[in-house]
Amino acid sequence: MHYPRVQGSALALCLVEIFRVNGETRLEGDVYVSGAKNSSLKLMAVALLATGQTTIRSVPDILDVTIMSELLRRLGCAVSYDPQTEVVVIDVPESITHRADYDLVRRMRASIAVLGPLIARTGEADVALPGGDNIGSRGLDMHIAGLERMGCTVTSEHGYLVVQAPTGGLVGTHVYLDFPSVGATETLLMAGVLANGTTVIDNAAREPEIADICEMLVEMGAHIEGIGSSMLTVTGVDELKPVDHTTVPDRIVAGTWGVAAAITQGSIAVHNARTEHLSLVFEKLTSAGAVVSEIVDGFSVTMDRRPTAVDIVTLPYPGFPTDLQPQFIAMNAIADGAALVTENLFEARFRFVQELSRLGAEVRTDGHHALVRGRSTLSSAPVESTDIRAGAGLVLAALVADGETIVHGIEHIDRGYVKFEEQLRRLGADISRETIADLV
Repeated sequence: MHYPRVQGSALALCLVEIFRVNGETRLEGDVYVSGAKNSSLKLMAVALLATGQTTIRSVPDILDVTIMSELLRRLGCAVSYDPQTEVVVIDVPESITHRADYDLVRRMRASIAVLGPLIARTGEADVALPGGDNIGSRGLDMHIAGLERMGCTVTSEHGYLVVQAPTGGLVGTHVYLDFPSVGATETLLMAGVLANGTTVIDNAAREPEIADICEMLVEMGAHIEGIGSSMLTVTGVDELKPVDHTTVPDRIVAGTWGVAAAITQGSIAVHNARTEHLSLVFEKLTSAGAVVSEIVDGFSVTMDRRPTAVDIVTLPYPGFPTDLQPQFIAMNAIADGAALVTENLFEARFRFVQELSRLGAEVRTDGHHALVRGRSTLSSAPVESTDIRAGAGLVLAALVADGETIVHGIEHIDRGYVKFEEQLRRLGADISRETIADLV
């Protein structure tokens, strides 16, 4: 989180928050996983499709929820959130506005999730072109092509995507996605539930978060077939009703804790986790030498030796998740042996490798491949987080480095992890959040 600048003559001082991490730590204990960030934000957008009061439970207390809440308020909704109970209540009026402003959308790419509901409810949408993590291009071409097939006219004006539905409403159609895009699947799904006729989304994304959205929509009265598959068939209905829905657990946060146990040669029990969503991640942790066991409400990971390097290839679900790639690179950096990590989804995902190298990691990149040669130790240094998962990976590396590491850019981590440093301290980490003056 950035604070106002203190003026200087040539350079300005800016107050920023950092993590101060003392390494050579072994983590042990229990953690609880909240609802998925990548689901809860979209579920909040889904609420726009029904007039009345919708309640969403297990919504993580993260910065992006605050941003999405403000976006919904500007669209005309009343939104309340209790971080203690992790419950958000959204009261949607009969009439909502259709403009999602740049100052919010630029801070969080998930804001684009309001595009489908706004078109379905109001027949039009002006949504600022989104920002978010700097991990590579994530264009809206498939969103636009699908909406045009449903009868919309789409233009780009002054940094906004301007979409107008046909006079008689959206028209059901068959849309084939060139790539199983999560965002495009969500947009077309939320637009299709109130369209005239049937919409088929072919080569749809299959992530558990997509299934979570589908399940909430069905509870609201939508007709959707093929949930969890690559072909979704959506038959439009006249209206939807508000519901009370609980968010699916965050598989990426759960996987991060699994890596945390492995990299620190520790033992962590992860509660409120769906093991069926992490089968490939468990295979990789097991190959690294960890013992992964199911428990009543999740799983545990125990590692009693230095990890063995493991190859990673990121792919759309059910493949290995790109959002766990930085954490596994961090683990491979101190592993026994060398590993090849292939990133197939985001071309800029390896940007954080330069920061990891400051800790002594030996990583060489070539296009979408990274060769990681494990070292027995890492050395502390100041590092900068560039996105949510890179930040998590750098903190994990700092936990096993010698000495004190300062992690800058922790506002990114706050967008995806609930009180990350507090949970780490409960597991035995020596980590603190501090405000310091930094030159800009």
